Amino acid sequence: MNLKELSELLNLSQTTVSRALNGFPEVSERTRERVQRIAKQNNYAPNKAAKGLATGQTLTIGHVISTSNQNEMVNPVFGDFVAGVGEVYSTNGYKMMLSVVPPHEDEYQVYRDLKAQSTVDAVVVQSPSINDGRIPFLTELGLPFIVHGRSTQCDVPYAWLDVNNRSAFARATDFLYDLGHRRVGLLNGSEHLDFAFRRREGYESSLISHNLTIDPDLMYSDEMTESYGYHKTLELLKLNSPPTAILTASIIVALGTRRAVQESGMIVGRDISIVTHDDRLSYFQNSDDIPIFTATNSSVREAGRRLAEMLLQIVANPEMKPPSELLEVELIVGQSTGPVLI
Repeated sequence: MNLKELSELLNLSQTTVSRALNGFPEVSERTRERVQRIAKQNNYAPNKAAKGLATGQTLTIGHVISTSNQNEMVNPVFGDFVAGVGEVYSTNGYKMMLSVVPPHEDEYQVYRDLKAQSTVDAVVVQSPSINDGRIPFLTELGLPFIVHGRSTQCDVPYAWLDVNNRSAFARATDFLYDLGHRRVGLLNGSEHLDFAFRRREGYESSLISHNLTIDPDLMYSDEMTESYGYHKTLELLKLNSPPTAILTASIIVALGTRRAVQESGMIVGRDISIVTHDDRLSYFQNSDDIPIFTATNSSVREAGRRLAEMLLQIVANPEMKPPSELLEVELIVGQSTGPVLI
């Protein structure tokens, strides 16, 4: 069945049917539901090229990735996020365009070109920094977008989806305090990025609430690699007053921390506790039964799905108020934590 035949069956114009199927707001909810129901009953599948011509859309979403962060493209978190958004794009007839920007090139010019050439219908902003300049720039440019994360100090209204990083790390630090730990190290991500800034805030707010001193010697920030976790843990363990617990920004960092602890002749969960953030990756599980690490837990793949759904709503309804959603995390107790040794 083609669009003309479906329109004749419904006794509606092809324009009305096309708009109903593509979520245009000027079509009544009653008409939209009727059109979608009859289309489904008759196994109607719209021609994607024709859909693009009818709506003036490219049916493409852009992802612009700067390689100034050298591990961005190979980070398993990025892979799971792309898998999540990709599922929703595919289901709705959209493609994903990935633009990789080398460190010496202008990321803003990539956005200008995408807009000028009408290459994409919208873009996803990833790894937002504090007061991220891309947000006001894209707003002024008029290119629809959504941010995976948030940007502290950015006053422009914008669409975003984020994990409650501040609450997650406050909760993790509270958990360690309840186990008797008073010296808690922090191996954070790069703190020019908003998620890491918020995690440090959560960590420090917990220490303050328990009248504990914020000790700069216990805190590091850098790209989240296994090597970083390993070397910085060794430095923490050499302090005159080393931490009895370490909070890490990712499970990859936690693996380095565990290696350093074990090489130092200590037992994780007895001599020192580790809590990490686990993005619940499809191919990098924190164990199937008893978790290896105690972790604040959220699914980056599910976050990708939800973000894509929100962005496609923006594309279908350009005048809508920018949506936002804050995802809470679970605290999963694993084998890597225990009471402080007296």
